[in-house]
Amino acid sequence: MRKQKGFSLIELLIVVAIILIIAAIAIPNLLRARISANESSAVGSVRNLITQEIAYETTYQSTGFAPHIVNLGPPAGDTGCTAGPSWASACLIDAVLSGTDPSDPGAPTKSGYGFAAEGLNSSGTGQNGGIFQSFTAFGVPVTFNQSGTKNFCAAQDGVVRGNSPLAGNTGGYTAAVGLAAAGPASCTGDPTYSALQ
Repeated sequence: MRKQKGFSLIELLIVVAIILIIAAIAIPNLLRARISANESSAVGSVRNLITQEIAYETTYQSTGFAPHIVNLGPPAGDTGCTAGPSWASACLIDAVLSGTDPSDPGAPTKSGYGFAAEGLNSSGTGQNGGIFQSFTAFGVPVTFNQSGTKNFCAAQDGVVRGNSPLAGNTGGYTAAVGLAAAGPASCTGDPTYSALQ
């Protein structure tokens, strides 16, 4: 009778235990790297919103800053902006960031963050009910500690601010709209938000 060669049960259990230990070390690092990448992308998107709000205000002076984030993007369903820019659809940001992407309409979500930009302090009788003299933009993680840990914001001063990781920093687009609609003080006047370098 020949003796069969192979791994014993103990050897297999040791190999499995080593793999589980390596996975326990590697997976949290991968999640932190993903969160860091999402937060970097969110900061870039908020900076882009600042730039495009200024371009919008310069181009459409009778409206001032864009009334809503959707007004910075292409018309709904027209991701190539073939109809051309207008005050209602300025074609300054892409359809994903503006919320006009046909695959996910009405929810500006990018890299695990929801975004909102609101024109505020309207006065006069310009297009869309007045001339918006200020704006506030926010990026909020869709799910805290999975897609991000910090909120990011900006106002017409052009400074991107972020707050500390807080369990309340969640809610994506819906939370971002609520914060942006509260006005620049929700960003510039909140001591938990500090300017980013």
